[in-house]
Amino acid sequence: MKSLRGMAVAVIAAMTASACTASGGAAPVASPPSGSSPELRQFYEQKLSWTDCKDGFQCAKLKVPKDYRNPGDGELSISVIRLPAHDKKAQRIGSLLTNPGGPGGSGVKFVRESGQAFGKALRDRFDLVGFDPRGVGESDPVRCLEPKDLDRYFATDSSPDNQQEQNNLVSIGKHFAQGCESRAGKTLPYIGTLDAARDMDVLRAALGDKRLSYIGFSYGSYLGAFYADQFPKNVRALVLDGAVDPKLSSDEINLEQAKGFETALRAFAADCVKSPDCPLGTGSVDEALRKVSELQQRADQKPLKNTTGDGRQVTEALATLGIATALYNKQSWAALRMALKQAMKGDGSMLLRLGDLLVERSEDGRYTNQTEANMAINCVDKPYPADLKAAEQVAAQAKRIAPRFGPFVVWGSLPCTYWPAKTTQEVKELTAKGAAPIVVVGTTRDPATPYKWAEGLASELSSGRLLTLEGDGHTAYLQGNPCISRAVENYLIKEQAPQQGTVCR
Repeated sequence: MKSLRGMAVAVIAAMTASACTASGGAAPVASPPSGSSPELRQFYEQKLSWTDCKDGFQCAKLKVPKDYRNPGDGELSISVIRLPAHDKKAQRIGSLLTNPGGPGGSGVKFVRESGQAFGKALRDRFDLVGFDPRGVGESDPVRCLEPKDLDRYFATDSSPDNQQEQNNLVSIGKHFAQGCESRAGKTLPYIGTLDAARDMDVLRAALGDKRLSYIGFSYGSYLGAFYADQFPKNVRALVLDGAVDPKLSSDEINLEQAKGFETALRAFAADCVKSPDCPLGTGSVDEALRKVSELQQRADQKPLKNTTGDGRQVTEALATLGIATALYNKQSWAALRMALKQAMKGDGSMLLRLGDLLVERSEDGRYTNQTEANMAINCVDKPYPADLKAAEQVAAQAKRIAPRFGPFVVWGSLPCTYWPAKTTQEVKELTAKGAAPIVVVGTTRDPATPYKWAEGLASELSSGRLLTLEGDGHTAYLQGNPCISRAVENYLIKEQAPQQGTVCR
C-alpha cells in the first residue's frame, strides 16, 4: 500500500515457531526468461545455503542484479527466511512466499513474528518463506536520516495553517530527500517494485519451485500484481490481500487512502458512542468526529503532554498518527478509546506510543529503515507532484474530502517532489494475461487500502477473482474470519479459486 504518512504496516501478532532443523539448498528447476543474458542466468542458477537462525527458522542470502537491464553491473543481497512445512515429504507442496506490506515492511521479521498465525493447513503443506525486498530491512537497506531527524519529520505540522508551517514542511521534505541522496544516491534508482518483483522470480527458482505460490498483504498485493504481470506463466496461486490498484496515480492513491481513514474513523466513532464511557460522548457520530477534530486543533495550538520521558512533544501530527495506527485493526479500538480519553485530558502519551508502533520506533529512539525504504520505493514507483504548487492543490482537495486525515496523508509524500531519483515508470493497468486465477481480497472498511482498490485490481487482472470481507480493519486473511481462511487456504492448497464475488461476513 502507499501507506499513511509514508508508513509500512505489517499485519499481525507475534507467535512462537515450532522446531525444525536446517537443510541444504534446493536445486533450482527453472531457467531465466527466454533471451536472458549469461549474467542473468547465473542468478537464476544459484543455490541457497540455509543456516539455522533459531527457533526452527532457517535463513539464507539471495544474490540479485542491482540493475536487470545490465545484470553484470553489480549485485544486491536479499535476506530470506523460511519456516519449513510440518510435513516435509509426502504432503509438502512447495514454498509459500509472503510479503507484509509497506512498502518497507520486513518479510523476515514478519515470518519470524507471525509465521505461526498462518493456518495449520498451510503450515502443513508449505514452507513459509519471507524476504526483505531490496532496500528493506537486512537487504542492503536504504538509510537517509538520523533518528532525531525522523522524530522531526513525524512531528512536523502536516496541516499547515500559515506560511511558516508550510516552510517547515518544505524544509523537512527537502532534508529527507537530500539525506537519501547523500547516503544512498547510487542505489535509489534500483529500489522500485518492478525490480523487486523480478527478484521474486529469481527467489522462486532458487527455492526450487516451478511456479510461484504467494500471499501478499497491502503493498504486498501491489508487488504480487507486478510479479504476475511480468511472469504470468510462473503463477501457481497468488493471494493479493488488502489490494492496491496499480492504475491509480500517486495523487489518487493519497486521496482515496485519506477517505479510507475517514471511513474507518467514522466506523470507530459509531461503535464508541454506543458505550456510556466513550471519550467522544454518547451523541451522534458527527458530534463524536467533531471532538476528534477539536483534539487535533488543540494539539496544533499547544502540544499534548508526553509522560514517556523522551522529550518529544505530542504535536497534531503525532496525535493523528496515533489515531490512524489504531484504525488498522478493530482489536485496537479499545486502546484508541483509552488513548483518546487521556488525550482529552491533555495527555498524549498513549497516542504517541501507538504511533511509534506503526513507524517502528523503539523505546531507545531508534527506527528500523521502514520509513526510508517506504519513501524510496514510493518515489520511484510513480510520478508525484512536480512542485510545491501542485502539492498544495492536492492537499487542499484532500482537506475538503477528508478533513481529519487528508493533509496528513498528502503532505507526508512531499519528499518525493524533491527526490533525486526520478521515476521512469508509467501508471498503467496490470493484466497478467495468461496467468492462472489470482485471488484479490478486499475488506469493505479497510482504512489503508480502500475496498474499491480491490474491486479495481480484480477487474483489471485477466484472471482476477474478487473475495470480499464485509468488515473493519486492514487486510483480511490474518483477522481469523473462518470464511476467508477456508477460501484462501483451499485456493493455495488445491488451486481452486473461490467463485467471483464471494462475500464473507
